[in-house]
Order: sequence, then C-alpha cells, then structure tokens
Amino acid sequence: MNAHPNFPKVSGGTGCTKLYVRYMVSLRCKIFTKSELIKMGIPHLITSHGALEFPEGISEEQQLKLKKSLRRAGLDLLDASESIIIDKIINTIIEVIHYSDRLPKLTFKDILHENLGSESALILKIFSEVTGVSVTSFIILQKVERAKELLLYDDYSVKEISELLNYRNKDLFLAQFKKHTDLTPAYYLDIKKKREKNISELNLAI
Repeated sequence: MNAHPNFPKVSGGTGCTKLYVRYMVSLRCKIFTKSELIKMGIPHLITSHGALEFPEGISEEQQLKLKKSLRRAGLDLLDASESIIIDKIINTIIEVIHYSDRLPKLTFKDILHENLGSESALILKIFSEVTGVSVTSFIILQKVERAKELLLYDDYSVKEISELLNYRNKDLFLAQFKKHTDLTPAYYLDIKKKREKNISELNLAI
C-alpha cells in the first residue's frame, strides 16, 4: 500500500445520488428520516456517516417533498453541491487515515485547501451540523479507529502506531485513545490474543 505524499482528491458518491442532512446528528433523527423515506417509497440507504444514498436516484420533485417533510422535524436536506463538498471532506479523511502506510500531517486547513481550494468557515460549520462533530474531532475519531485495526491485525508496538498515525509522542496517542474508547491499547491486544486462540483451537479441531 503506497503512502500519500499529498492529500488525494476523492470524488463524492458511488454512482448513485448521495445527499446529506443538516442537524441529523442522533439516532432518533435518522429513524425519523428513514421513516419519511419509507413513507415516500424511495429506495435508500443511510450510511454510518449520515449520508442518504439513493441507488435508483431521486427526482427533483421527491427531493423537494423530502426537504419539506424533514423541515417538520427541524432537519435540512442539503443540495447536491453542498453534499458533494461534505462527501469529499469525509472521503479524503478516511482515504488518508485508513489507506496510507504513514500519515502525513493532517489538518482541516490542508484538507479544505487541497480539495476545495479554500478554508471556508461556512464549510466547517456545515460539516459540523451534518456530522455532529468538528472536522478536527472527526480526524481524531478516524485515527482511533485505524489504531484499533493496527492493534488487532498487525504486529506494531504502541509506540510504532503512534508514529504511523503522526502523533507527537506516544503519551498523546494513549491519552486520545483512552478518551475516545475508555479503554487502553492493551485491551485490544488482549482481544487479538483471544481471537488468535479461537482460530488456533478451530484449526486443531479440523
């Protein structure tokens, strides 16, 4: 897997229409949105990052109807151009953190500049209103998720992982990991050993 010397420009979407919703930041919001889409008979998926994906597309008339329906709950369906921007930011962060061998220095300013050509405060505001976290917090959360993967599937030490994820030092990595999981890396290493034991016992039984 090749490291990224620069931030990749990631296109939004996967061939189907993808729209984001402002203020849909809780499970209850997502349940309401899903129920409205079911009522309208629109095939859809709601992604883990809050995007509404429409495999069969969505018409202008349906978008307007959905926007009006969501407004009743105080939610706001973003238009396609705003959704593409949010999707680019999310995809770029995930691409860099989860698919780079070693992270470059990653800040929201770098992401916006590379992908959008600006560092708009409005874009940052919309991102937070859509995801419920700041861009900086989203980056930290993704780094913690990548750290879990490295602990479970690779043989790096905690110090090596902190370096791969571009932390200033191991102590900062440990503090952020503990803050966001309420667990230590040692807990995940213990899970790894238990999983390996299960696999070994299964192989012996075959």
